[in-house]
Amino acid sequence: MEGGQTILIQGAESADAPAAREGKTGRVANGQKTVSFFVLSYDSGFSLLRDSHHNKGLAFTEKERDIHYLRGLLSPVVLTQELQEKKLLNNIREYEVPLQKYVALMDLQERNERLFYKLLIDNVEELLPIVYTPTVGEACQKGKVLEVSKNWPEKNVQVIVATNGERILGLVDLGCQGMGIPVGKLALYTTLGGLRPCSSLAITIDVGTNNEECLKDEFYIGLKQKRATGHINVKQNYGGKVLIQAGISIAEFIALVISKQEIKPTILIGSSGVGKTFTKEVIQSMASFKKKPIILALSNPTSRSECTPEEAYKWSEGCAIFASGSPFGRVEYNGKVCAPGQANSAYIFPGFGLGLVISGAIRVHEGMLLAASEALAAQVAPENLEKVMIYPPFSSIRKISAHIAANVAAKAYGLSLATCLSRPENLEKYELHVQPCIPKLPMNLEEKRL
Repeated sequence: MEGGQTILIQGAESADAPAAREGKTGRVANGQKTVSFFVLSYDSGFSLLRDSHHNKGLAFTEKERDIHYLRGLLSPVVLTQELQEKKLLNNIREYEVPLQKYVALMDLQERNERLFYKLLIDNVEELLPIVYTPTVGEACQKGKVLEVSKNWPEKNVQVIVATNGERILGLVDLGCQGMGIPVGKLALYTTLGGLRPCSSLAITIDVGTNNEECLKDEFYIGLKQKRATGHINVKQNYGGKVLIQAGISIAEFIALVISKQEIKPTILIGSSGVGKTFTKEVIQSMASFKKKPIILALSNPTSRSECTPEEAYKWSEGCAIFASGSPFGRVEYNGKVCAPGQANSAYIFPGFGLGLVISGAIRVHEGMLLAASEALAAQVAPENLEKVMIYPPFSSIRKISAHIAANVAAKAYGLSLATCLSRPENLEKYELHVQPCIPKLPMNLEEKRL
């Protein structure tokens, strides 16, 4: 293959085979046996360095640099993926502004996909607030979605995250500038759920915007018209089993004024996107008739949070159970260390999506959502509860995602909505098995060229 490499691989398809740019399959006679094979093709030289799926940066070995015509295109030193990760993490930590860290990570994703996900997986608690809420909110085509989706190079799309940019993390209408949200969510599908990056697709549907600042901005790149409404069709292109995630506003559960005589809630859920609405009067009122009031300040970003954990613990005299949509640090109150949980959808949707993909579910049923919620709750250990944590720690998120996926898949089979009819005996063990080993390098590119 001119300007590239062709590899003949015998046997069953390897875990990395789907990541190949091109592939051909066939069967050849080998003595008395028929042997299956498939052919993978890869770029070489400068094109390989531009291919984020297979670029290894300075991790290319001396032999690989000769085989793929990389001499002179890279610095002579060979750095392992682990050393590159350490160097990049140090560089990212040098930035003081979260948005600068976000830009650096997105640049890495475009250059070296495997290194990006290894960095994210190994440092998920530190970097999750950068690639997803709340930072992605700061970073953040009419009527022809089907035609546009056909131009996407990857054809084996299993998960699509779509947005119209109307309500981005409480930052009002950003129009087409809200693309950072689906990109960030799909990064979590891979990091936390284990889905392959090449099987995901981010879509921003530009139907205009009601944001006057955008409409008046001469540099705004979207349609300069008032927002329209309509429907999209991408399943026609990728099949009926593709999972489509679109933003749906959380139902408004709360009243901002609580009357002690008429309304005595035990749980307060904030999702209005208006900051500082859980006042001292409201929380003290709840604490007066509830021994352990539950305060959920879900609005993003941090500036839009209904209250802070410090305020919730102080105003309730340390008896509140608190969780927020944005990340907050640990709080010490009266000598007790409390770890406020982050009520982040990232706990649910990566494992939920993986369960749907593995089972081949034809649609999402409310029973699957309940199964995912119960699976997440089951992961909260007694030692977490002692620290007033109502969510498990993110350090074990991939195990949590596998557990959620197993329960969602089991529910799909129980509801007869699964199309993968060969049901594994141990779904949770199977989910862990099918998660791709993202941190490893794609494959040994020192194979003999054919």
